[in-house]
Amino acid sequence: MNFGRNILLAYVMASLASPLLHAADPAAAIEDNGLYDLYTQNEVPAPVTLMPRAGVPDEDVYQYRAAAPQETVTEEGATRYLETDFLLKRGINTYGWIDIGIGANDWGADWNGPVTFNDRAWQGQMNQLYLVNERILNDDSFSWGGRIDLLYGTDFLYTVAAGLDAYRTYPDPIGLSGPRWASSRYYGLAMPQLYGEFGSQELNVKFGHFYTLIGYEVVPAIGNFFYTHAYTMQYGEPFTHTGVLGTWVPNDQLTIIGGITNGSDNWDNGLETGRTIANQNYANYNSNASFLGAITFSSSDGTQALTLANSSGNELAAESFVNPNTAYVGNRTVTSLVYSNEFTNKLTYVYQSDFGYQAYAGGDSPIYYETQGQQPGSAYWYGVNQYVFYNFTDYLIGGLRLEWFRDNNGTKVQYGLRSGSPELGNFAGNFWAMTWGLNYLVGNNLIIRPELRYDWFSQDVGNAAQGVGLPFGRLAGGLGTQSDQFYGGCDVVWQF
Repeated sequence: MNFGRNILLAYVMASLASPLLHAADPAAAIEDNGLYDLYTQNEVPAPVTLMPRAGVPDEDVYQYRAAAPQETVTEEGATRYLETDFLLKRGINTYGWIDIGIGANDWGADWNGPVTFNDRAWQGQMNQLYLVNERILNDDSFSWGGRIDLLYGTDFLYTVAAGLDAYRTYPDPIGLSGPRWASSRYYGLAMPQLYGEFGSQELNVKFGHFYTLIGYEVVPAIGNFFYTHAYTMQYGEPFTHTGVLGTWVPNDQLTIIGGITNGSDNWDNGLETGRTIANQNYANYNSNASFLGAITFSSSDGTQALTLANSSGNELAAESFVNPNTAYVGNRTVTSLVYSNEFTNKLTYVYQSDFGYQAYAGGDSPIYYETQGQQPGSAYWYGVNQYVFYNFTDYLIGGLRLEWFRDNNGTKVQYGLRSGSPELGNFAGNFWAMTWGLNYLVGNNLIIRPELRYDWFSQDVGNAAQGVGLPFGRLAGGLGTQSDQFYGGCDVVWQF
């Protein structure tokens, strides 16, 4: 594994994070209420709902919503080796984790096709060396808080934002290009969160850079059951936003979140940065102000929850194939629905669906694939995921994920983001996947996550714009030749 050379960079950056949070008013000494400590206690419901969740700070809930739903694991939770009395007395939690894994496909290809974040086959990856400094708001009184996250590893590429830890030189399906803090082709540093907030757990305002509310799966490794990610999360949803977000929790059954952001995966880049907008007749073509919001309804006993989340605003839609430094702007709207039901203390079910739309996604491309009856030039993507989790013991949890994702116009799914040209596919059609996995908890700090996965793809008949073969089985220097793939992998997450 090629990650040792610049590993200290993440620690150096983390050391700069603490002084920023020290500026907050000192609070009385509090007991460490980190997420792991909270959701591993007997009395806490399985952490599969979005909000609210008893005992878990509001700002942590929607970042860890896909964590393994164990009922009880240890008495004291993960040991936090970075915490000090000086920081705890000021209400500051300092912690992190390291996620290392390996996976491979049955075709012997160097890349696992569109499967991510562990995209390299038979090559060990340090996906995340993750550090957090946060000051959590008080439960029922107004206070100041904030959080800084630093991620070093191969996963950095999926979380960078234009103008912060990435440049944007052209629009692409996940809204980023040219990572700013890359240390090699595979490794680099990202800052997925940098925000301050004011209020209480019941009513607060957050301002800065933060993770999205859309979807179910998340970026932090300790927030997911599976090592690999669903197509909806990787290709259909934003990762981060920058802006202002308000949260109101009027009671235990209702949570409302809403605010304004700079769009998807964007720190401060405007729509006209370095280019001419071709379709200036489009409404508000020079504004990227976007709405971001979510609403959650929970049952009185906390076993069921329904969450509707939405992001909508203008985004760079397509780069011109005719005129250099020219692009098209259009509205991008992504809506997700998540329903969870804890049937018993051992069995939990989760349903998630996404629907995405992008205007002017076709631009002036000669290879844009359009389906009959849709709005000309637009792109659509949508999918459904279903999860079942079962607690065999307090330390062993099984999980099953069934998913279907449709890339209606071949504008979203990519083959091997770091695999070399051609990277952008045109896979108009349906992606299906079934994933089986286990979470085995060893002691307080270690989680082992083996999994098996089978993917298959059905291409739309008449899609002449394919150009890059099929999405699986691409050997060095060639095109993908397979419409299905069997994958196996395992990672280890150690918290500190």
